[in-house]
Amino acid sequence: MDYSDYFESQPNILTRRNQVPLWLNSRPFLFLLVVLSLVGWGLITLYSASYDEALRLDLSPSYFFIRQTFFALLGFAAFWVLSILPLSFIRHAAYPLLVLSFILMLMTLFTPFGVEKMGARRWLDLPVIPSFQPSELIKIAIIITGARLFSAKGDSKVGKKELFVFLLLILLTSALMVAQKDYSTTVVFIATVGTLMLLAGVALLPLLISAFILAVPMMIFLLIEPYRIRRVVSFLFPTMDPSGINYQVNRAMQAIQSGGLFGKGLGNGNYKLGLIPEVHSDFILASFAEESGALGIFILFALFLALFLVGMTSAYSLMTQHAFISYLASGFSLMILLQAMVNIAVVTRLLPPTGIPLPFFSQGGTNLFVVIAECGLLYRCIREASR
Repeated sequence: MDYSDYFESQPNILTRRNQVPLWLNSRPFLFLLVVLSLVGWGLITLYSASYDEALRLDLSPSYFFIRQTFFALLGFAAFWVLSILPLSFIRHAAYPLLVLSFILMLMTLFTPFGVEKMGARRWLDLPVIPSFQPSELIKIAIIITGARLFSAKGDSKVGKKELFVFLLLILLTSALMVAQKDYSTTVVFIATVGTLMLLAGVALLPLLISAFILAVPMMIFLLIEPYRIRRVVSFLFPTMDPSGINYQVNRAMQAIQSGGLFGKGLGNGNYKLGLIPEVHSDFILASFAEESGALGIFILFALFLALFLVGMTSAYSLMTQHAFISYLASGFSLMILLQAMVNIAVVTRLLPPTGIPLPFFSQGGTNLFVVIAECGLLYRCIREASR
């Protein structure tokens, strides 16, 4: 079924369009403008933050920039395809995509195609295509599956069967992420799907019980890894070991403070010149803040907030008309915002160090491709909401 026919047959929806502010009717254009701004600004920031690292590795100064641009173009190709796909196709693709994602996650752990980097086995290196992280794909699959399950009954109540299946999927996915030593992604994933279940009308008690069941093994996993204990202790006592595990975070804070109100200007930062390890990756916000200042950070916050609000207002406007699209928009809006919030909180010493990249900015082709693809699905939902 083509959902455009559904919306055209609902006069109350079309009538209500004239009762909302003008900017709500322009949501698709506003969303596209925000995404293009974030991608473009992210690529420029990455080039500025990474050229010194590339030179030290005997690579071209624009190596990381060119690689990231390649994945951005792939992401926009996926954006275009996903933005024109019939929503009925996306709905029916939920389960096949979920099965494929689980297979790829298992291949990462138990086949020679799995690649271990920095003690974590998260990457899959298959012939022909670049290496990637299947955990990024399974997050999309879970959100689409959740949207399908929660909208199956056609009313505001989530059935016990659908809730049990979804909780089981969350448990299996979290277990595979933890097995890959991707602890921070697991936390963001659980926070996203937990919030999505609340929006779907799931009672708070089952969510709290599920959270407790997940929290126990996750805490055990945290405590059996000495380096994670050191991270938590260093977060609680920032002055401890300032030249060791706290070095990166302390340097990041110094870089942010040195940027002042307006920053030092693009390319004029000093902390990216070897003072902050891996600054072009998870700590790219520090280099961005040094060169763009507090004003740049404020604009960055505004862009992420605008992306989230456009997605969530679209989800809200569709909640009673078409729950599947509403849950899709909610899930992807939450996923992107929470990932950005966790990264920003880590760099600004509000959370212990994790491996969460800053969406659109941090070096990492898989994450950029997936985030842009998520935006393509979100754009599809926003267009339907604006009809």
